[in-house]
Amino acid sequence: MIVGLGNPGPDYKTNRHNVGQQVLDVMALRLGVTFKTHKSLALVAKAKTTDGHSLLLVKSTGFMNLSGGPVAAVAKFYSIATDRIIVVHDELDIEFGDIRKKFDGGHAGHNGLRDLSAKCGAGYHRVRFGIGRPPGSMPVASFVLQDFSTVQKKELPVLLEIAADRVLESLQPNSK
Repeated sequence: MIVGLGNPGPDYKTNRHNVGQQVLDVMALRLGVTFKTHKSLALVAKAKTTDGHSLLLVKSTGFMNLSGGPVAAVAKFYSIATDRIIVVHDELDIEFGDIRKKFDGGHAGHNGLRDLSAKCGAGYHRVRFGIGRPPGSMPVASFVLQDFSTVQKKELPVLLEIAADRVLESLQPNSK
């Protein structure tokens, strides 16, 4: 199960905080699937990779800070263990464009991860998409709820593809 974190609705779609859902949109396009509403307040798309992996792409239709409930409900409905979940999310502590994989760990102040860990447990995989820190004294909440800068928007399509690749690499045995 691959989860893209973000906020619902068109006002948030291209915000930094929604980069996880943007990666899932790229994956859905690649895999030729569309998201359908699931009864658990989530959008779900079922797909198969070229090497036969069955995937469940999941985007919560609730707000970031309440992502855990819908994700836990989908995981329970499909009987997916926490260690079989990959979460794609924005990461302040990584420079823009740097994409890293990680297993388990704390939430580092990310409220979406905090809620997800509280509802699902902490033993899930992550693909962390670096958005960098806000400039000057800009509040973090304002920064993550803004769209990427003009320069970053030019690089974003390629970076979303790279992040989708990292997610697919995470499906391979012994992937770190």
